[in-house]
Amino acid sequence: MLIRRETKPVSNKTILVAGTYDTKDDELGYLAAVIRGQGGCVLTMDVSVLGDPSQPADVSKHDVAEAGGSSIRAAIDSGDENTAMQIMGAGAAAKVLELHRQGRIDGVIVLGGTMGTDLALDICAALPVGVPKYIVSTVAFSPLMPPERIPADVQMILWAGGLYGLNTICKASLSQAAGAVLGAARAVEPPERDRPLIGMTSFGKTVLRYMVALKPALEARGFEVAVFHATGMGGRAFESLAAEGAFAAVMDFAPQEVSNHLFGGLSAGADRMTNAGRAGIPQLVAPGCYDLVDYIGWQDTPAQLRGRETHAHNRLLTSALLNADERRQVAQAVCGKLAAAKAPVAVLLPAGGCNEWDRPGAPLHDGEGLAAFCDEIRAFCPENAVLHELDCHINDAAFAGKALEILDGWIASGVVKTG
Repeated sequence: MLIRRETKPVSNKTILVAGTYDTKDDELGYLAAVIRGQGGCVLTMDVSVLGDPSQPADVSKHDVAEAGGSSIRAAIDSGDENTAMQIMGAGAAAKVLELHRQGRIDGVIVLGGTMGTDLALDICAALPVGVPKYIVSTVAFSPLMPPERIPADVQMILWAGGLYGLNTICKASLSQAAGAVLGAARAVEPPERDRPLIGMTSFGKTVLRYMVALKPALEARGFEVAVFHATGMGGRAFESLAAEGAFAAVMDFAPQEVSNHLFGGLSAGADRMTNAGRAGIPQLVAPGCYDLVDYIGWQDTPAQLRGRETHAHNRLLTSALLNADERRQVAQAVCGKLAAAKAPVAVLLPAGGCNEWDRPGAPLHDGEGLAAFCDEIRAFCPENAVLHELDCHINDAAFAGKALEILDGWIASGVVKTG
């Protein structure tokens, strides 16, 4: 649902400052003071359980707990800090979305250690893409945070030296974060949604090139096109928008994050390739890079991926090649996810290869592995999906042409709207 919000003057942007005011009152107050000192406005939200802030918050802890269908008494009586903070996390997420829809806030900043960061992720995930959201955390960028918990466009800064009390070290982090969220609220150009949006996945222009032909062709049809880099966080952003119902249709042509999740690579979460179908968004699906598992190139090769062909993209990212049995598992997983879709699904299966390194004669080509994958897709393709077998490579013009042909059919029949 498109919510039209009144545009405020630049100087009057309002930032929600959230955290446990019973234990971090000074730090949260400092954040608010910096924002106000830069001409911004502040709304405060207390997510603590046991104590109280020095001054009443605009959104009290009782308001927060009740927004999640619970109460502070229930949180206390649980006798467990994890349970209590999950109560507050659910309430804070519901409350922040309500405040955004009412037009009362233009951005949010949340501060915390592990407890506060856990709750901050819930708060930021509740807000749509384009709303500035900042987390000041003692565990920023930590692997403690699974990809499925990280919102698509969240910003983080390490709360250096700030576990307890104010000092000049932590003020440097806090003041930067306060300025960043206010500056973002002033500068942001939110998605207009004035054209229907196609969400597309890819793995970079070197290995998958269909978007070079597809993007201008789709734009000529009246669509906006967003291409997501399917290396974990890109897929997370794609799934987040799909769950919002942001897309008119998706071209999910790089589902190797499904392979990553199965075999210990850079996962985008267990719900990868499910949210578009759940939201009733028509899907065109192809197996670009399905045969690869991506892992962190500067670390040792994971034990489960040793002893196989690999390709180092750069110093950050390396991909390992799956064998035939593993490819069958990927095919079954993909088909299982598509079976739950509530809108039309088209599966494009290019018999000539599914990435540039998979052409005959290329270093990662495995004809038997590709044949095994294709056989499994044929065997398990769900009844709600139409399988299109193509005698071409995924990077050939014929692949892009077929994708456009299917989309045009959906447009003609009203499955996909162009206006």
